[in-house]
Amino acid sequence: MLFKEIVGQKDVKEKLIQTVKDNRVSHAQLFLGPEGSGKLALALAYAQYICCNNRLENDSCGVCPSCLKFGKLVHPDLHFVFPVATSKTIKKDPVSDDYISQWREAIIENPYISQTRWYEIIDVENKQGLISKFESNEILRKLNLKTFEADYKILIMWLPEKMNASAANKLLKMIEEPPSKTLFILVSENSEQIITTILSRTQLIKIPKIDQQSMHTAICDRFGLSPDKATDIIHLANGSYLNALNLLNTEEENNDNFEYFIELMRHCYQNKVIEIIEWVEKISTFGREKQKNFLEYAIRMIRENFMLNLNRKEIVFLTKKESGFSEKFSPFINNSNVYLIYENLNKAHADIEMNAYNKIVFLDLGLKLVKLINK
Repeated sequence: MLFKEIVGQKDVKEKLIQTVKDNRVSHAQLFLGPEGSGKLALALAYAQYICCNNRLENDSCGVCPSCLKFGKLVHPDLHFVFPVATSKTIKKDPVSDDYISQWREAIIENPYISQTRWYEIIDVENKQGLISKFESNEILRKLNLKTFEADYKILIMWLPEKMNASAANKLLKMIEEPPSKTLFILVSENSEQIITTILSRTQLIKIPKIDQQSMHTAICDRFGLSPDKATDIIHLANGSYLNALNLLNTEEENNDNFEYFIELMRHCYQNKVIEIIEWVEKISTFGREKQKNFLEYAIRMIRENFMLNLNRKEIVFLTKKESGFSEKFSPFINNSNVYLIYENLNKAHADIEMNAYNKIVFLDLGLKLVKLINK
């Protein structure tokens, strides 16, 4: 991973590069930032820069043997730890190495990966990932070995907040007094969930949300969007490149959901039961995932319209098209009904997820919204 491939984060990149130039690389660092900010990508680029055989002024060379191996995430002195769980293929005491091929493939494809997406890739169903004591044993074994090629052994731990107390206690001494030329980079989204004894032994590197100008340039250059379209995407993404990618991938579906949402709200406001039934017949032909996506979209629209009603425009995230509709619709989403609307949309989502009969779910939702929208 090259620094130049990472969206924004100019100040953080300069700070990391300077630590290498000044030979002041702290042995344990915590990259802390929100989802989609690029903290894992920065950790990868930093590790590659440290190990690069022919460093440039502001980036790795990208072509030396070390960089080529980093590009494929197969450098022998680069180690990864991430949350895992048992799956159909791994039945007992899972560790990161059990899923390393899936990890490399996923991160090369998208270094802004979300926790949810990672669990989907390794197919752990509804289980939550964990960094366990079995993982700690592997870490201790690997980091006590000599380096193979680079000056540093580097361990990148993604989501250290998923490390349990048993694992953390085993690693304390090594993090505090690591072998020579050993670097721990912890990549976290929630420092409050990291065990205090681990947290206190790391140097904090704060990764902010991506600035709008950098995001705008990246979106336009990489996807060929018009400036106006890119502005809509960036506003909704709220500083997360991951959100921007998701919005780009679901743009057509979001446009459809907007039309279905308007149609339902107008029928409910006008108390047109026959039209609501016809709307239900139409949406009941969709697959369940598409139905769930519509309900998630509706929940977001209710939230944004309520914020608009409260005149909190600085935290309203709507496209221009959605804003035009919401200027007139938002007065109908207020303190007297917003909580019940939200509750009913969430219940419908849960019912669809549990394979309830969709026509009954959506008709029940529509009839309840008639009363609530007019409250």
